[in-house]
Amino acid sequence: MMRKQNIRHLSLAQIQEVFEQMGEKSFRAKQVYEWLWLKQAPDFESMTNLSKPLRAALEENFDFPSIRIDATQHSTDGTIKSRFRLHDGHLVEGVLIPTSTRQTACVSSQVGCSLSCKFCATGFMDRKRNLEFDEIFDEVALINKQAIETSGKKLTNIVYMGMGEPLLNYRNVLKSIEKITSTDGLAMSPKRITVSTAGVAKMIQQLGDDQVKFNLALSLHAANDKKRSQIMPINETNNLKVLVDSLNYFYKATENEISFEYILFKDFNDSEKDADELIKIYRQVPVDLVNIIEYNPIDQARFQKPSPEATEAFMEYLGKNRVNARLRRSRGKDIDAACGQLANKATV
Repeated sequence: MMRKQNIRHLSLAQIQEVFEQMGEKSFRAKQVYEWLWLKQAPDFESMTNLSKPLRAALEENFDFPSIRIDATQHSTDGTIKSRFRLHDGHLVEGVLIPTSTRQTACVSSQVGCSLSCKFCATGFMDRKRNLEFDEIFDEVALINKQAIETSGKKLTNIVYMGMGEPLLNYRNVLKSIEKITSTDGLAMSPKRITVSTAGVAKMIQQLGDDQVKFNLALSLHAANDKKRSQIMPINETNNLKVLVDSLNYFYKATENEISFEYILFKDFNDSEKDADELIKIYRQVPVDLVNIIEYNPIDQARFQKPSPEATEAFMEYLGKNRVNARLRRSRGKDIDAACGQLANKATV
């Protein structure tokens, strides 16, 4: 038996061609396309301005594997974590992070991860597969609905900082952003989207070659190769010099915003010497902002969070050295929704 084609993997022109073959009027194809992307229908049955026979024919001839929310958790700080069930039973997580000025969606790009970062819960999971572009789009669309339902406001920002390494699912990540920013999708500005990478230098350069319009964040977390390799095995093949060169290449090609993410670990990367090394890297790249992130403990890792005094001293030292740094307070810690905590826990 032939596998049915995913209808969302067809362009409008391709759907029109199919409808012509079916003897349907071409405007029906446009209606279907709007249901798929603009109205975000979850299935063919929801396409209420199509006749029942046409809906049945679509059901018979095409797959429409949309994702659904399997479970949600609500944090005391307003953060909402959702576990999404994919058509094949796999699970991924996404987070809505509301503030007074922003509604941010944090989305996943892979089921699990292959990079094995030593501080990240997802890094202790096997990578099962990449998400398709339409699955990533669904995550964003469902979180956008949550934002509207809970605050009356649409999403203002999207960060690809959930499960997986986005640049190892390059084609689907870029195509999902194309759909999210399209006028027949969510019409969001690419300047409101940030893709975070653990540092795949070759693909950072590819982003430059492809003239992308979104922002880029590098998960740095240590500013010398020895320490970074201890916690991020990817550094062994993508060291700091290579990453600095790739980031400069990206900026020269796009002039898009670059930020660093730097999680503070007690007695590992929180000393004045560590700050000096961070400042040195900061001055080699046109970095807009360094996000200093509170560490969120996970069961599998030995790291601890520095004291408030040590964190404050680190921030003050960066400030004195004219580094544009911001301390990012973790959101959703009580529901394991904070940075590095996403792992499809059964207790969701």
